[in-house]
Amino acid sequence: MTSDPGEASKPQAQKVRAKPSVEVSGNALRVYLYLLRNGPSELRDIQRSLGLSTPSLASYHLNRLASGGYVFQDEHGRYCATVAAAGDILDGFSRLGAFLVPQLFFFAVLFTPILLYFSYMAVRSPSYVPLLVVGSLCLVAVMWFETARVWRRLGSSRVA
Repeated sequence: MTSDPGEASKPQAQKVRAKPSVEVSGNALRVYLYLLRNGPSELRDIQRSLGLSTPSLASYHLNRLASGGYVFQDEHGRYCATVAAAGDILDGFSRLGAFLVPQLFFFAVLFTPILLYFSYMAVRSPSYVPLLVVGSLCLVAVMWFETARVWRRLGSSRVA
């Protein structure tokens, strides 16, 4: 049984992650993103950096994340993000520079000008396929609704 020397130094919690049992949104998601961005951090650093009112609030969110297997404490008592969990937590988001945006945002941006075009053409020529206007309006409404729903889950879109 051969093993990589660097593998032995990694904490066990980072190698094996429990099945997600915690909904990660709002402040808990902000805490997870902070740990991903800044690496191992102490409780007070997380609390101050995120503007949480008390260390116990930061501890509450960290404990929720730890119970889901998303964070763990290293041998120095610092909190670390489980990098393998990033795919689960950030499902439905894409990175756009320093921001996380919902993936449906791109569809909403694409279909909004189409709706505007159909609306303009319907005003100029009343016989211009009103069904396309109604269809595109419904599509844009669904895209923006889903985008807003995913964005609310994030709370803060800045990651770096």
